[in-house]
Amino acid sequence: MTVLYSKNEADAIFREIEDTVEYNTGKLAKVQMYGKWINIPRKQTAFGDEGLTYTFSGNTIPAKPWPPYLLKVKNRVEHALSDKWIFNFVLINYYKDGNDHIGEHRDNEKDLDRMAPIASLSLGQTRDFVFRHKDARGGQKRRKDLKSVTVPLTNGCLFVMNPPTNDFWYHSLPVRKRASFPRINLTFRVMKQKTEQKIPKHTLSFS
Repeated sequence: MTVLYSKNEADAIFREIEDTVEYNTGKLAKVQMYGKWINIPRKQTAFGDEGLTYTFSGNTIPAKPWPPYLLKVKNRVEHALSDKWIFNFVLINYYKDGNDHIGEHRDNEKDLDRMAPIASLSLGQTRDFVFRHKDARGGQKRRKDLKSVTVPLTNGCLFVMNPPTNDFWYHSLPVRKRASFPRINLTFRVMKQKTEQKIPKHTLSFS
């Protein structure tokens, strides 16, 4: 994890998003669980290259065109990763306070380039990001020695999930009642396209 933006810079990006972004409503603000459609416990939208979509939990989120300020953020994130990857999609989640959350899951959808990292930029309220190994979940835990890992995500920080993290670790942003301020999270991704730009492959590890 690294500090990508100073507090003043991060606050400015937060305000830009607050002032300009319209979040999904209706069916796009729902996911399917156990055969039922439920409201996502946070606000969400996406931006990216033309024609890209992201399908998860029974829903398909289309990418809106990149606004110039988000392209600048994307370029800075790419530069922080030594320009080894070109991100073509960003999913934005807005958490109004500590009651908004995201449940335990893995980002292993077929739309994603599984060889690419996912770069997560946090703005606003500090929230806990919790990892739990797939073998340490459920009623019959095979690896009781594997403890969960909690990472506090602070304003302006960049956290990178490199492969094969999503093959083995579930992650979540749990409810935190004491978190009284909003948080915005931008997860930059490489999505598959029918005609894909060649992207360099290299060995990555969890960081």
